[in-house]
Order: sequence, then structure tokens, then C-alpha cells
Amino acid sequence: MVTTSSNTLVEFQNVRFGYGDRVILDDVSFTIPRGKVTALMGASGGGKTTVMRLIGGQFVAQHGKVLLHGLKGSTEVLDVGSMDRDALYLARRRMGMLFQFGALFTDASVFDNVAFPLREHTNLSEDLIRDVVLMKLNAVGLRGARDLMPSEVSGGMARRVALARAIALDPELVMYDEPFAGLDPISLGTAARLIRQLNDAMGLTSIVVSHDLEETFHIADQVIILANGKIAAQGTPDEVRNSDNPLVHQFVNALPEGPVHFHYPAASIDADFSVGAQV
Repeated sequence: MVTTSSNTLVEFQNVRFGYGDRVILDDVSFTIPRGKVTALMGASGGGKTTVMRLIGGQFVAQHGKVLLHGLKGSTEVLDVGSMDRDALYLARRRMGMLFQFGALFTDASVFDNVAFPLREHTNLSEDLIRDVVLMKLNAVGLRGARDLMPSEVSGGMARRVALARAIALDPELVMYDEPFAGLDPISLGTAARLIRQLNDAMGLTSIVVSHDLEETFHIADQVIILANGKIAAQGTPDEVRNSDNPLVHQFVNALPEGPVHFHYPAASIDADFSVGAQV
């Protein structure tokens, strides 16, 4: 049995993954520190969501290893790719997931959405479940909305309900897939503040996939920029912001031109508009 005494919770060791001939991650290595907020950023299609699916065991690395260090206070290092189903399900109980746009059950109340993982994965009495649900809803400011249906809450409130559900089982790791997408400035700021506050108050480890640069840089301890199957930059928000990598410079400054071109590759203008050009 391999053991660890480090402050690492998740480790990627030379991970390669792709779809057919399309390589998404190419010999990628990094660590997710325990108790910190790590932001995964980069252009669309760069592999950010793929990283989360590899951690959760939905995908298995085609080369290399995805390791979980010391879940549930143990010193054991677990290889996600070699887990059997029971071990994988047990590991997933230590993870929370906030899906893009919340993914609430539309036919269940706010209360029942948050209660779902408790009823599914524990033997708690309904009285205890009620107490836990109300505590989690109170933590996100929505205890008073417990009897509402998802259709009766705003987009920002729905995202907070989903966050309460994600932390219902007191996970060690919470993964956020575009938690700020589609939110107004007030809701966005509230969501960002909650991610940071809950991470610190509950001793969580958080992975945030986001394209919102300012809010994400404000709450993150570590930023990883993925591009072209590799890590283009990694470090604190200030270190990444000051990177001399041209692609990272274009990304953090939202420049329309750079290594990522505005125009999709095409024939020259003269060739396309010449007499007799083929459509």
C-alpha cells in the first residue's frame, strides 16, 4: 500500500486522454493541494471538464495515473483508474459536484433536492435529515426557500441550492463546473464569496472550472491554465496573470488576436472571391 504525508489531495501523473485521434490531455501532471481553491481555466475544449470526469472516475486515463491522497483521513493513495465499482462509489461519496446551471430535480422541492443525497447514501432518520438540510440551506442563505420548487427560484438561487446539495454529505472535495455562468453581477459575487467561505469554514478542497477571470482569480489559491493538451501556466493568480506565455497573455487579457486566432483557417480572401471560385 502506497501512503502519503503530503498536503496533496489529487494528483495527475503523466495523464493522457483523448477521443479517438483527438488528444485532450497529453502527458499532463499537476497536484491539487488540500484545503485550497484551485481554478482550472483555458479556452473551450481545453480539457477542464475532462479533468473533473477523470477525478470522479467517469473517464479512465489512457496513460498515467489519477491519484486520490488520503481520503477520509487515511494515508492511503488510491488510483482512480484501478478502483472497482464499490471503491469508486465510496470515493465519490467524499466528493461534491456542482453542475453547470445547477441540474436540480425540477419535480422536487428545494428541501427535497438537498435531502436527496442524504436519503440515498445514509441511514439517517428524517428528523436528522431535516436538521442537516436546514443547516446546509442556511449556509447558502436559503433556509427560508426550503418549500419552493426550482421553477420558483432565480438562476442564482438555484445555483446556491445546488451548492447546498453538493455539500450535504460533508465532502472533502467539491468540484464546480462553470458556477458563474449566466449569473447577474450580484448573484455572481454571492456565488464566488460562498465558494471561498465554505471552502475555508468546512475545510474543503475546491476545484473551480470557470471562464470568469476576475471573480475566479479573486477566490483562487492556485490557477492552472490548460491549452493544446498541456499546462500553459500554473501558479498563484498573480503569477499566472504575469506569465510571459503568449497564449496565457492573450487569455488573461481577453485579446481577440494571438495564438488563438479570431479567423478559422481558410483559403485566402483573393482565392475565395476570385471568379469561378468553388463554394
